[in-house]
Amino acid sequence: MLYGLMAYFDSAERLLEALRVLKERGYRRLEALTPNPVEGIEEVLEGDGRIPWIAFGLGVLGVGLGLFLQIYTTLDYPHNAGGKPLLGWPAFIPVTFELTILTITVGIFLFLLYMNGLPLAAHPAVKAKEYVRVLLDEYGVFVYATDPRFDLESTKALLRELGAEVEEVRRG
Repeated sequence: MLYGLMAYFDSAERLLEALRVLKERGYRRLEALTPNPVEGIEEVLEGDGRIPWIAFGLGVLGVGLGLFLQIYTTLDYPHNAGGKPLLGWPAFIPVTFELTILTITVGIFLFLLYMNGLPLAAHPAVKAKEYVRVLLDEYGVFVYATDPRFDLESTKALLRELGAEVEEVRRG
């Protein structure tokens, strides 16, 4: 079974150029593997813009959950402490804040696990025979075989045209 193609580049500039070309040609299931941070790679790969909105939604859920929990317990078990109002909202702020942060943190953690396909025993790119090159001093692009634009021969030819050494990554 073919997982995809691993392409090796000797510089970050060639990697960025290859990613731009692949994106322009309609490839969407790509991963860049680099031994160090490469400036501009996020813009080329177009990160997931849903994460801030999901965090906002989880925050609203956390606020609602925190307030509901405290108001419900206060009304269900009224306790007059020193003549203070029953629903004194300043006392609700610390618990509401903590539940908001907890909801966002756990929710984003689980969402990222889902989006990255984790827990994954081994990424398909790790099965490439020359994978260690991207850990040391070279740059790599992994093109998934499940990409709608993927065609083994034409994708391989395109990557070689962009100056890469290309390796097929298969199961086993």
